[in-house]
Parts: sequence; structure tokens; C-alpha cells
Amino acid sequence: MVKKFLIALFCVAAHGIFAQNATISPYSYFGIGDLRNSGSVENQMMGRISLYGDSIHINLNNPAAYSKLRLTTYTAGISRSRFTLKDSQEKQTANVTNLDYLAIGFPIGNKVGAGFGIMPLSSVGYELTDETTNNDDQAVTNVFTGDGGLNRIFFSIGFEPIKNLSVGVTANFNFGTLEYQRIQSVEGVQFGTLDRRESRINGLDFNYAATYTPTIKDKYTLYTSVLVNTQGNLASENSARLGSFSLVNGQEIEVIDVNLHTNNLKNTELKVPTKTTLGLGFGENKKWFLGGEYSFQKFSDFTNDFLAIENVAYTDASSFALGGYWVPDYRALGGYHKRITYRAGLRYEVSGLEVNGQEINDFGINFGFGLPLGNSFSNVNLGFELGKRGTTDANLIEEGYFKVNVGLSLNDKWFLKRKIN
Repeated sequence: MVKKFLIALFCVAAHGIFAQNATISPYSYFGIGDLRNSGSVENQMMGRISLYGDSIHINLNNPAAYSKLRLTTYTAGISRSRFTLKDSQEKQTANVTNLDYLAIGFPIGNKVGAGFGIMPLSSVGYELTDETTNNDDQAVTNVFTGDGGLNRIFFSIGFEPIKNLSVGVTANFNFGTLEYQRIQSVEGVQFGTLDRRESRINGLDFNYAATYTPTIKDKYTLYTSVLVNTQGNLASENSARLGSFSLVNGQEIEVIDVNLHTNNLKNTELKVPTKTTLGLGFGENKKWFLGGEYSFQKFSDFTNDFLAIENVAYTDASSFALGGYWVPDYRALGGYHKRITYRAGLRYEVSGLEVNGQEINDFGINFGFGLPLGNSFSNVNLGFELGKRGTTDANLIEEGYFKVNVGLSLNDKWFLKRKIN
């Protein structure tokens, strides 16, 4: 029954996940939008680290962890975020609710597991107003808006070729549409001008992973991992429209399609550079774990010729994360709180985005709980994240956010031969 319910939910929600707008961040204007691939709720609660895997949860960012699955697992996650945006003069808040991922993982042999699913990769969603004065002392207002995002369908497989060493690979197909618009009006002028641009994007990339988890003194485990997300070569089919409109009723007066073939911008390529993550951790199985990860990416190689934004530069990106969990006694028959998994973590990210000469960095603190469902291996995971991104310097915007995550991890058994006594 659970399996049928989750499969039905997967099919119904798949359409909605493509169209959702998951951000109000002005920084989603840059790159390919606001990146959202931060893993399952369980991993997010531990500072978004991805080196840890077990037998009953899907690790969305580490395909090597599929080799540890012993039960079929269905997982889904939703979140609600409250954003506070402020500059040097004012502050505003907004709330956003999203479906974050849907996935299924299952063992298919001795120490071999696989899985597939769907999740958003990035989101674009902003509305900015810029007011200046021209040479004739007239007020000029520019309104910038953006919408859309990229989604990801993935298939993962992981196996353990020798004891304690697991390897895996994930194939990702990314697709979606990004829309950008600028509307300009001048004081005392009857008509305004508009500039609409759209990019329809698709492309493949791959995640490779290797983990080595030897046992120490028959009680503890050392966790090491290497993850490589290969360069994403995204093909972008672009279109642009320019024209004017009436400031009285908004009616378009004269709008034309721009011939992008003349400057070789009809079809462009977005190259998202390779990202490498190194992880190290230590713990006692099913009791406690503490680990850290360091990631680096040569994001300075990223370009978007179609948008050609003047006040932005892309630099090399990096991040550091630390997190872990603790379970008082997962086998306790009395005292439900003893079987709860307590998780916490923190992270600091140098995004590789530089606007008006200022680095846009991100800091977050995570914590949460894994709540068992009855006496089964299934559980509900609650997570909380408090963070800040950006700065108010150089006329920029600082984002504060508080996010609540809810993840569902349900277990079942597949590929078992039925016996009749």
C-alpha cells in the first residue's frame, strides 16, 4: 500500500515540481539561478554534508551510498522558507513553499543499490526596481523581473567492489526555462520600453563518488569520501523581444523579435565547471557521527554570453561544512525520545559570485530531528536552517532566511522470493 501511494504521489507531483518558483532572491538573476540541489533533509540537517550513508536512507548527493541500502526506500521532501531582504534603506519579507525532491532507492544485489528521482536544480524569481536621473534631470525607472528554473531527473547506482570501499555514479538530465525582463520608463514620456529574454536549457552532467569506511577497534568507523560533479554542458536556445508599451494601460505598441543569429546568440552553451568535494568523518555506527567536507569549483570559467551582465564577475567558489548526528538508543523499547536521531551542522560558502565588486557569500546553521514511525525503519525528518547571504555594501541586498524542512523516508521490501510452507 505504501509503495503504491508513493508511486502515485511521484506521478502527480512531477508536473508541479517543474513549474514551481522557489526563490525571491535578487541573486537568482546571475548564473543559472539560485542553486537548490542541497540533498535530502537528513543531509541538510548535518550542514549539507554528503559523505554519510546508511541502509535505510537515500543520499541524493552521494551515489556510492546506494551500495549500503538494504531496504527499498521512498523519500520526499518539502520546505517553507521565510526570506528577509534588506538594503541600506528598507527591509521586506516573503514566504515561499516548495517541493524539494522525490526519489526511490532499492538494493538490487549483494552490496549493490540503485535509485532514481526528480528534483529542482535551480530557480529564478526576483523583482527589482532601480531609480536614477538622466542628463535632462528626468527620473528613469527600471524594473527587472525574472522567473523559471531548471529541474533534474537522475538515475544513480552504487556498489561495493571490495570490503569497505564503495563507488557510484549518477547521471543527471537537466532542463528548464529561464525568463528575464526589463521595463524602463522615463518621467514625462508617454511610452516605456521593454526587453524580454528567454533561455530554454537542457543538458547532462555526472556525479562520481567513492567512499572508504574502515572499522577501527571493532567499534568505530572512519569515513572518507571523494565526490566529483563533472562539468555541466548546458545547451541554451535563446530568444529576445524588444519594443515599447503605453504607460497608461500597459498595451504593447510595437514589439519585435530580435534576430539573434546575426551575433551568434541564438544557440549558446553554459558550462557549469566541475565541482570536487572531499569528506572526512568518524563515528560509532547507529549511535553518533561527526564529519566535515570541503568543496572547490573553478567557477571563474562560467560565462553567459546571452545576458552579458556588466556589474558581475565569476570567481572560484569553495565551501566548508561540518555536521553530525546522535542517537541515544535506537533499540530502546521504552522512551520514544531515546530513538530520535538528533542532527546539527553549519556551513560557509564562497559562492563565486561577485556583484559590484562584492563577494556574495552564504553562512547557515542547521539542526533537526529524525522521528521513527512506530517500530518500523521508516521515519519523518524535521529540519531547520537559519542563514544569511550577501551584503548591504555597494548598494546590494542582504538576505536573511529561516527554512523549515519536512522529509519523509518510508521503507519496503522488493525482490524477495515468497515462500509457501
